[in-house]
Amino acid sequence: MTQSNLANTICKSGYTKSIRPSEGITDAEKKANAQSYGYTGDPRQAEYDHLISLELGGDPNDARNLWVEPPSPGHQTKDGVNNPKDQVENSLHALVCSGKVPLAQAQSTIAGDWTTALATVGHPTGK
Repeated sequence: MTQSNLANTICKSGYTKSIRPSEGITDAEKKANAQSYGYTGDPRQAEYDHLISLELGGDPNDARNLWVEPPSPGHQTKDGVNNPKDQVENSLHALVCSGKVPLAQAQSTIAGDWTTALATVGHPTGK
C-alpha cells in the first residue's frame, strides 16, 4: 500500500470487503490469539482487530497486525462488537482519502496510540 495507489485500493469502494478473510479463517486464529495474550473473556464480545485497519492499508491476515481487543468499558452484550477505535479508523480513512493526511502518518499514529491518533495528525474532530 502506498500513497500513489490509494485510489485503486483503500479509497476504492468495496476494497476492504475484497481482502477481508472469512470468519472460517479468523475464528480459529482469534481463539489462538486470545490464548497467546491470556485473554479469558468471552471471545464473542471481543473483536479480532487489526492494529492498522484494512481501511488504512493494514495486512488482512498477518499475525503481527491482529489482536483480540477486549470490549470497551461500559460495553453491553446486546450491543455486539463495537468500540471507539472503529470511529478513529473511519475518520483517518476519510482524512487519507481526501488528501488531508498522508497514509504513512495515519498508519503510524493509529499503531502508536489510537486514542490520540486524530489529535496527533492535527484533526482532533476527525474532519
